[in-house]
Amino acid sequence: MANPKLRALWNHPAGPKTIHFWAPTFKWGLTIANILDSAKPPEKLSYPQQSALASTGLIWARYSAVITPVIDSKPQKNWNLLSVSFAMSVTAMYQLSRKIQHDLSTKNQEVAAEE
Repeated sequence: MANPKLRALWNHPAGPKTIHFWAPTFKWGLTIANILDSAKPPEKLSYPQQSALASTGLIWARYSAVITPVIDSKPQKNWNLLSVSFAMSVTAMYQLSRKIQHDLSTKNQEVAAEE
């Protein structure tokens, strides 16, 4: 009854019936929150938080690209995990760049004011 592509997704070893689908899907919430934080002033961003998001995103992107579990005698890549991890690291690095840029410009303004 269902479309063959939907049926293939549903029955995929990393499909909606498994944790391999839902864990990365919920991880998109972190990426979306980071995108929404782009409206936040840079001084309110946290170096430890953004560093953790960037590093774990890169680690898990690498992990999901290299390690392919064998399911039903076929290696399976988890593209959902790869994409969300990469997106999370990119958004975190963007936020870090905003924070660094803001801190450097503030420091330069303070030095200029002292002279």
